[in-house]
Amino acid sequence: MDINRKSLRAGGFRSHADSSRRGRIDRAGPADLTVLAADHASVPMNLGAILIFDGAGPTPAEVRALLHERVPHVPRLRQALRRTPFGCGRPIWVDDPTFSVDRHLTHLRWPQPGTRRALFDIAADLLCRPFAPDLPLWQAYSVTGTGRTALVVVLHHVLADGLGSLAVLTALADEGNHAAVARFPRPAPSIRGLAVDATLAKLHAIGSLAAGLRRGCAGLRELTFGAPLLRPAERISLIRPTTHRRRLASTAVPLNEVAATAHRFAGTVNDVVLAAVTGALLEILDARGERPHRLVMSIPVSGRRTATVSDLGNDTGVRPLAVPAITDDAARLTAIVTATTAARGSSPRASSASPLGLVFRLIHRFGLFRLFIDHQRLVHSFETNLRGPGTALHLAGHRIDALVPLVATPGNVGVTFAVLSYAGTLTVDTIADPDILPEQDTLTRALYATFTRLAQTRP
Repeated sequence: MDINRKSLRAGGFRSHADSSRRGRIDRAGPADLTVLAADHASVPMNLGAILIFDGAGPTPAEVRALLHERVPHVPRLRQALRRTPFGCGRPIWVDDPTFSVDRHLTHLRWPQPGTRRALFDIAADLLCRPFAPDLPLWQAYSVTGTGRTALVVVLHHVLADGLGSLAVLTALADEGNHAAVARFPRPAPSIRGLAVDATLAKLHAIGSLAAGLRRGCAGLRELTFGAPLLRPAERISLIRPTTHRRRLASTAVPLNEVAATAHRFAGTVNDVVLAAVTGALLEILDARGERPHRLVMSIPVSGRRTATVSDLGNDTGVRPLAVPAITDDAARLTAIVTATTAARGSSPRASSASPLGLVFRLIHRFGLFRLFIDHQRLVHSFETNLRGPGTALHLAGHRIDALVPLVATPGNVGVTFAVLSYAGTLTVDTIADPDILPEQDTLTRALYATFTRLAQTRP
């Protein structure tokens, strides 16, 4: 929904002086605009998580009461994103005076036979549902069955990136720091205030042009370090335009075993994950009679170490990594460790967000974004990895037994991997288009088997 003069005046702000007393204007950042540009494809740019409880878990009434109590501690959950008039700058986040938790919470029955497979099918469908653009961009679903309870939370990627979504989850949990609640609703800024703020931002951008160019050059190095940008990725059958459907499968392994493997090879947990993921993909491709020379994985890189509920949004670049398509697990992991170690010192973290965002937004402006991502030849798959809480969280006094990450990737990438560590367990989800990867269960078994082999592998 666009901001117009009538709606702004109704908010009570008629002058820039009034707007100054309100505090800073909360705008969408450049990376947020990139997310919005990408949100024009087969599936919406959504992410989220499945919270599976130990035992019966909280009732729908308990979940409703908890959200009524704790959502106000996360300001963004009661805000909507509004576009501004011409000359007033980037879209802004404003409080939604009509906000109601009941509008964002739905109770669903856990379908028979009450397995995780049934729950995952529900969650995949919920993940692919678009949000109403004029409301806060999130939804929660309390799923209950015979002795089983889960909570599926889905939010639009523009609301938060991976680190931000973890901050939201922690704030809603019993262990969260439930700070004081700000006055609600706060009136929207005036058009004059927006225009002045936008003008000052442009002047600052002009003054920072040299620094921006340096960051742009660093971003190009981040984009091209692990996989030359102008060298197309090899054609494989997993790369073709996706449909509006996704299917979810999950593999869980002990985090300490993965960390021990990483230590032996002087790498990171994510290096081991990449070795397992690419190893499983190579098995699927080999069964299809395909033998590429390398697999190009796109890996998000966060520009920050932590996030808080008062500082959400997106601050993420990408680093493509060309993994040699060799079946020897130790050799493949060694190659990955060598490449990622060199890449980490090649440029500032997430610097690629600047040039990549500029290109994406330009393509979107010319109406070519859907065509581009449906036929891109830059990467074969995406892998995102988040470090979650080391100890179990609770909701309304009920222990969250498992935390399953969700992410929807548009375009022509048939399978994406979402990784999250939580309470000593590393969960690796495969989110795939079932038309492109009908053998997803085979991939999941191959992934677990590869982790098992890697745990026994020595350099």
